[in-house]
Amino acid sequence: MIEKDKAPPSPLLQIFYNGTVFYKNDQVIISTCQMRVYKFPFDTQSCNITFRSILHSGEINLTVNENNSEITMWSREIMLTQYEWVFISMSVDKHLEDNLGCIQTSVIYTITMKRRSILYCANFLIPILFLLMLDLASFLIPKTGGEKLGFKVTVLLAVTVMQLLLNEILPSSTDTIPLVVLYCIGIFGLMLLSLMETILVMYLLEKDSESQDSEGDPAFYAEQNDKIIKLNSRNNFTVMKTCCWSAAIHDHQIDQKTPSPKRDSNGQRLDVPLALDLFSHELDEVKKTVSLLTSRRENIGCWTKLSKKIHKIFVVFYVGGVTLFLITISTLWIIEE
Repeated sequence: MIEKDKAPPSPLLQIFYNGTVFYKNDQVIISTCQMRVYKFPFDTQSCNITFRSILHSGEINLTVNENNSEITMWSREIMLTQYEWVFISMSVDKHLEDNLGCIQTSVIYTITMKRRSILYCANFLIPILFLLMLDLASFLIPKTGGEKLGFKVTVLLAVTVMQLLLNEILPSSTDTIPLVVLYCIGIFGLMLLSLMETILVMYLLEKDSESQDSEGDPAFYAEQNDKIIKLNSRNNFTVMKTCCWSAAIHDHQIDQKTPSPKRDSNGQRLDVPLALDLFSHELDEVKKTVSLLTSRRENIGCWTKLSKKIHKIFVVFYVGGVTLFLITISTLWIIEE
């Protein structure tokens, strides 16, 4: 689409002796062309401008200079200032077209331009890369406090703001997803995974902290101590009772002058194993109580160990994923279409 020429017509013409009339009329043409922003902001655009007559067919013969190098040089001399776009080259193509039986001469100019990307890199791409570096540095923050979680959320919100700015820069008429959009979405996704890993690790640490609080419950320890004291009292009473009973039997045997008590095949007295059995039963109960306390102490810290393993594995894969992602995006930006 081309806008109407707003330049005033030239009132001057040249008439030669052979009847040739030379008329020069400069025109300012504002045209639009479809943009391919797949490699934004490192994109190169080519726009075509076609000249031909609407009313006349073979009566008008359009002649042009078909030397593309000269046309490019003249165009660069005319362009004193270049802003967002850098002029690369201009080429011309002349051919005849059959338009409803009318043979017309068409002249097509192809203008190639390249976008200045330095400002977009300094104001958009590099800040997002710095935010990604901050997210990597956040792994050094201690996991015990809530500062790490708040820091990661703040960095994630900063990337979201940058995406809103990108939405204002990119044209909405593109058919393909630009690489810069994939760049932002990829970094946003990596930071989101990092945030979820932090939440999981803090949850495991909190779960372990709750286990420590329950293990340190004084009521639990008081109950177990009461059991041990009762068992010790019962053991002492059993030993005293057995000793008294053995002493009574011994005195009775001396008074009655009876033979010594019966012994088993190993030569041990039969009343001693009975006392040992009672004492062994009480020791088993003490052992169960002590093993219960020991198992509770061993369970403490298992969630912390698990969180450390998860964190180490995630850091390795996260750094590798970030490196692979940046290399892939950079390669796609560098490769020519």
